[in-house]
Amino acid sequence: MSMLTPPGMGGKYRITGDKYPRMRRPRRRGRLVVALVASVTALGLVGWGTLQLIDVFTGGGDKASAAGSKADCATKASPSASSSSSATAYPKPAQITVNVFNATPRAGLAKKTADELKKRGFKIGDVGNASAEFDKKVKGTGLLLGPTSAVSTSLPVLGTQLAGAETRADTRKGTDVDLIIGTGFKSLTAKATAAKALTKLGAPQPTPTSSKKSC
Repeated sequence: MSMLTPPGMGGKYRITGDKYPRMRRPRRRGRLVVALVASVTALGLVGWGTLQLIDVFTGGGDKASAAGSKADCATKASPSASSSSSATAYPKPAQITVNVFNATPRAGLAKKTADELKKRGFKIGDVGNASAEFDKKVKGTGLLLGPTSAVSTSLPVLGTQLAGAETRADTRKGTDVDLIIGTGFKSLTAKATAAKALTKLGAPQPTPTSSKKSC
């Protein structure tokens, strides 16, 4: 009987052999895996934080600022007058013949207005009362009439002398234009203001040109 067999027990309960049985706890591999993953994650975070600190202290932010500055220095278009710009060839007042007609009940407006336009350099044609088609039917300061070709040439020039006047084309022949005085008329535009408008009308318009900022 082996020394391991308790007294009074034998037979199938007898323990034979000369080695003690080894009692081991089962290995818990799950815990080992979790611990390993946690360690790797912690090391990764520490490394990332270290790189961020190095980037801050070595001027990484300056690189970002430089990149932003280059983006701000992109080519931009700015309007500027260039030699290639051309102004519309508007006729001078001396090249425009104006007929002045009064469509209001107030007497003397046609002659007074014609005399003022003449002083401002316009040629004067017919002067008198408006026809029945327009008499007492023109609202506002006045109506400027002319051939289709005058809509973008003579009429804009005449329009600088009477603010708010309506511009309209008709089927007439020739180049003469009409200024029909309306019920809202008080006087022609002030001479100085009209002269500025006339100068601006004939000035060349600036064209967009690309420009770069110095970086």
